[in-house]
This record gives sequence, structure tokens and C-alpha cells, in this order.
Amino acid sequence: MSNFRDEIGRVISRDPRYSMEAYAFVLEALHLARGRKLREARRLSRERAARASRGRTSKKAKAEPPSGHVTGRQVCLAARRLALREYGLLAAPVLAQWGLRSTSDIGEIVYNLIASGDLDKTPEDRREDFDDVFDFDVDFRPAPLADDDPDDEEETTEDDGS
Repeated sequence: MSNFRDEIGRVISRDPRYSMEAYAFVLEALHLARGRKLREARRLSRERAARASRGRTSKKAKAEPPSGHVTGRQVCLAARRLALREYGLLAAPVLAQWGLRSTSDIGEIVYNLIASGDLDKTPEDRREDFDDVFDFDVDFRPAPLADDDPDDEEETTEDDGS
């Protein structure tokens, strides 16, 4: 992309449901998902090499470099981790302000970027891969504090002055 704002501006002009921040957020989640996948592939490759050096495998197959392609589910889960890390309890309202209210919205952004030529897809990729990966209302809801336990029957004494 020559100029991010110009490129995304053209995409937004075709689909104005999502803000520039939403596109930047989804692209960052995509980057994080790719990094996580490549780190895992390197870890597995090191483990295989260690097993092979100890004589546990009989074949020495030349390993292909891992693909940076990630699934819709992987992008959505990376977006959840990113949102919680960056915005904590405010994740849901921040994302909603940008137009992101479900994992389907993440898919819409990814497929807008595919349609504009900014991202690629494989024949196995489907827009539906992003649907219902997790529920924003559930996963971004604040967890109750320990003091908020309604079953906690700690007795309190009040001084009623008598």
C-alpha cells in the first residue's frame, strides 16, 4: 500500500460502516495472528529437529517454510487478545465506536481489503469463517469481582446506637 490513509479511504468510501481505526485494528490483529502462527511453526520445527537429532525419526524431510496465511478464526482470536490487552474493560465500547460489534464485522473488513486487492485469500477461505467465532457481549464483559459474589453470606453487624 502506497499510503495507508489513501488506500483505506478508498475502501471506506465503498463501505462506510467501519472507521479508519477499525481497519487499522483488524490489520494489527492480522499481523499478530500471523506472528503467532509463525512462532508456533518455528517451535514445532525445532522440536522435530531435536527429535531427529536424537534418532527418533528415520526420515529427513526438507521442511518447507511455514505459510503466513491465517484463518478467519485465528484473526478473530488475535483481535480478541489485542482488544483486551489494549482496551481492557473498554474493549466493547471502543470497538463499537469504530463499527466493530461482532466477529462478522472483522470478516467484513478483511473481505473489503481482499476486494480492494490489499489482502489475498486462498480457495479454502470463506467469509463465513469469521461468523460467530466469539460473542463480543460475553468475551468483553467485565468479570465480577470477588466481592460481588451474591452467594457470599458474610454477616455484617451494624451499630444501631442502642
